[in-house]
Amino acid sequence: MIRGLIFDLDGTLVDSLPGIATALNHALNDIELPNHPRDVVKTFIGDGLLNLITRALGPDHSNQQNELLAAFKKHYSQDWKDGTFPYPGITSLLEEFHQSNFPMAVLSNKPHEYTVEIVETLFPQNLFSQIRGHQEGYPKKPDPTTAHRIISDWNLKAEEVAYIGDSTVDLDTAQNGKMTPLIFSWGYGTPEDFPLLHSVDDLRNVILDSR
Repeated sequence: MIRGLIFDLDGTLVDSLPGIATALNHALNDIELPNHPRDVVKTFIGDGLLNLITRALGPDHSNQQNELLAAFKKHYSQDWKDGTFPYPGITSLLEEFHQSNFPMAVLSNKPHEYTVEIVETLFPQNLFSQIRGHQEGYPKKPDPTTAHRIISDWNLKAEEVAYIGDSTVDLDTAQNGKMTPLIFSWGYGTPEDFPLLHSVDDLRNVILDSR
C-alpha cells in the first residue's frame, strides 16, 4: 500500500529545460565559450548544479568552473521564470492526491533555494509538507538519506512511500531507499528496461489502485 509520495522536480513535475538551457548559454556567453543546443543541455541535467557546470565545460575548460558557476547562478535567478512550466495535468493531479490525504514532498538535486522558489511559485501552497533541494552537508540522490528523513517525519515506512521521478538517478534513489519507484517517460534521463508511466493518468491509477 502506498501512503506517501515524494517527487523529483526537474523533468517530473516541471519542464525546466528551457530555463536551464537559456541561463547556461547566457553564462557561457559571459565567459566567451560556445553555447550548447537544448537537446545537449538536457543530457547534463539530473545530478546537481556542479555536475551540470562540469559537463557544460568539458575537460578542455574545466579551469573555468567557478566562473561559469557564478555566471549561471546570476542568470538562472531570472531565466527560470520564463522557462519553467508544470507538465500538463500535474497540478490538478497533485491537488487530487492532496485531497485524498496523501502526504507529499519534493526532493531534488537542484540547489535548495531554487527548488523552494520554483515549487512555491508554480504550485498551490500547502500541497507539500516538505520541499528539499540539495544543501551542503547533505548527500545528493541517489543516496536516500534525505528521503528517509522525510519518511520518518511522516511516521511511515519506506515501503509505504513511492518516489516519483524521471531518471536513472531517481530509480536508484527509490531502490536504494526501499521505496516504490515510479518513473515518468517524459523527463531528462529515462532509464532503459524499466516500466515507465506515460501520462498523469498512469500515475493516478497506480497510486489510487494501491490503496
